[in-house]
Amino acid sequence: MTSADDPAERYFAAITAALAGLEIFMHNGRSPLYRHGIVAGILAEYIDRLTRSFACWRNRLSFMDKFRISRSESGFPVFQNVLELENDRRQADQRLANIPKPDELREEMADFILRHKAFPSALQKSMAERLYLEEVRSGNTFGPFTLAQTAKVSVNPKTMRPYYLVHWASFDGTADLPLVYMVTVEDSSDSMVRQLVDPHGRLNDKVEIPLPVDGLLNPELAHRFDDFTEKNSAYSLAPLTIAMNLDKDFPDLHPKQLRRIVLGPFYSAGITENNSTVAEILSRVRSPENAWLLTWTIQEVYSKGEKPGRRGLWSSQPPQEEFHIDTDDLEATRQGVSAYEKHALVPHEAYQALYAAGEAQKTFAGYKVHILSNGQVISDV
Repeated sequence: MTSADDPAERYFAAITAALAGLEIFMHNGRSPLYRHGIVAGILAEYIDRLTRSFACWRNRLSFMDKFRISRSESGFPVFQNVLELENDRRQADQRLANIPKPDELREEMADFILRHKAFPSALQKSMAERLYLEEVRSGNTFGPFTLAQTAKVSVNPKTMRPYYLVHWASFDGTADLPLVYMVTVEDSSDSMVRQLVDPHGRLNDKVEIPLPVDGLLNPELAHRFDDFTEKNSAYSLAPLTIAMNLDKDFPDLHPKQLRRIVLGPFYSAGITENNSTVAEILSRVRSPENAWLLTWTIQEVYSKGEKPGRRGLWSSQPPQEEFHIDTDDLEATRQGVSAYEKHALVPHEAYQALYAAGEAQKTFAGYKVHILSNGQVISDV
């Protein structure tokens, strides 16, 4: 059993509270960031996956004493933990077959207590492992890589092409950060235009599309698209690079907007060391469950136009996107994005501590700050 003074328990309590606060923010209709409900809905799915992963890791500590976080960098678990969770998911059925059912374990535990007048630690570990494996087996956790899904289909009346909103996610193994990707992409392949676009330039209502669809909607490109996203989801790749690679590798796909949400870094008093000033001030917060700070960054690349393709006798060139980069914004240029937004979510008690220490303005410079107070999120502080 763990106590509130245990560092692992403090960390799990803090990150669980942070993700719950982020979920409240996602469902806030006045949220300044998520102007489209579908974006908030997609991100909420991945936050739920992350929350489930932390619940699993917390349970895992009941029978395994090993859990590492990136204390000096992201504040999130190191990649090895993500791999172990995925490996346990694959082996869950096999391992569960060797552990007695919950009712049998409870009977054995009661019998052990009566006969030995002691606590059945080994049986309790078996019960914890069974509950953990049953949860992991569901597969609804945040894995090393989550395959793409098509969440929306429509038609651009100007180009007479169908377009898709596609999303996927990865946990970056070098930066130890969860990443969520969304791309709006037009499809000019003849087969999809014929099927999906009616004579009036609208989505053909005779074609039934049971959204969300696993993978890219275009079946001829779906496998290649999965391979592409898996190879082009590293944090070290700028969003502009990913968008340009997509444009180059798929002549029939035209990425109009690519968005990457980088969750983290996460700061937790007495646990993380990624900012000594913030850590020192957070350590003064009376309630450990309020001694944290979660940041995230939204990066966006969008096309400002499309260079027409040309077909010649000896050579041809497909259409090419011209992505916008604001060269006057040095930070946007450095990140390789058209635009970006930095956000911070902090409990009211922690914000007060930073404010009282005169560090709030410096800590949150360049961030949109959201304060979690009494189950509500107050923005535009």
